[in-house]
Amino acid sequence: MSPKVSKVEPLADFKLRLFFDNGEVRCFDVSPYLDKGIFTELKDTHYFKQVKPFFGGVQWLHEQDFSADTLYLKSTVDTDWNAA
Repeated sequence: MSPKVSKVEPLADFKLRLFFDNGEVRCFDVSPYLDKGIFTELKDTHYFKQVKPFFGGVQWLHEQDFSADTLYLKSTVDTDWNAA
């Protein structure tokens, strides 16, 4: 079972900085999903910035979401954050 997202920050270029409950900070790139089904609405940067943690993953107002497992397994360690 993957760690859960406790905090999320939207970044430029449709990326998310994810703070996991195990202390890791990771970066998830949403851009590969932007041309798929309900995720196309996330191309609106104002809407994209409205992301919130939700049941261990993240979700937007119109119920687009990514699970904790997807976010953890497909994200990378945020070297910018961890180097600070």
